[in-house]
Amino acid sequence: MAPTRFLIPLGIFIAVAAFLFKGLSLDPKEVPSPLIGKAAPEFSLPILNASDTRFANVDMADKIWLLNVFASWCGPCLDEHPIIVNFARSAAVPILGFNYKDRPQAASQWLDRHGDPYDQVVVDLDGRIGLDYGVYGVPETFLIDREGIIRYKKIGPLTQADVSKDILPLIKELSE
Repeated sequence: MAPTRFLIPLGIFIAVAAFLFKGLSLDPKEVPSPLIGKAAPEFSLPILNASDTRFANVDMADKIWLLNVFASWCGPCLDEHPIIVNFARSAAVPILGFNYKDRPQAASQWLDRHGDPYDQVVVDLDGRIGLDYGVYGVPETFLIDREGIIRYKKIGPLTQADVSKDILPLIKELSE
C-alpha cells in the first residue's frame, strides 16, 4: 500500500513536467491573435505632421492593406525597417504606418533619417487604438482585406521570409 501513495503525486509531477516541456518548445512570437478573421477595430487618428487632419481605417475600404505598428524608440523596428521599405517598393498593397506611443516629432525625425515607406502615418499617442488591435509590443504588422477583416498578424519584426512565404501569397489569394 505504501508504494501506491506515491503514484498520484508522481503522476501529477509527470503531467506538469509534460506541459512545461511543451510550453518551452513554443515560439512566443507565434501567439495566435483572436482578431484573425474578425473585423479590424475602427479608428480615426491624427496624421503624422498634420495633426489637424485625421485618417480612419474606413478610408482603406475596398483595399487590401498592411498596417505596420512602429515607434522611434523601438530597436526591433529599426531591424524590420529595411524589409518594410523593400516591401513598399513592390507596391503590392498600401502600407499604413501606425506610430505607437511615440512623440510625433521623434517619429518624423526617425522616418526622415531611415526612410518613409508608408502611404500614410497615423499617431496613436496614448496607445488606446493599439490596445484595440491587441498590440502589446512593437513592431507588429497586420494584413487587412477589402472587407476590413484582419487576415494576418505578425508579432515582432517582419523578415523577408515572412513577406515571401506568408504575406505575398496571402495578398495574391485575397486579390483573386
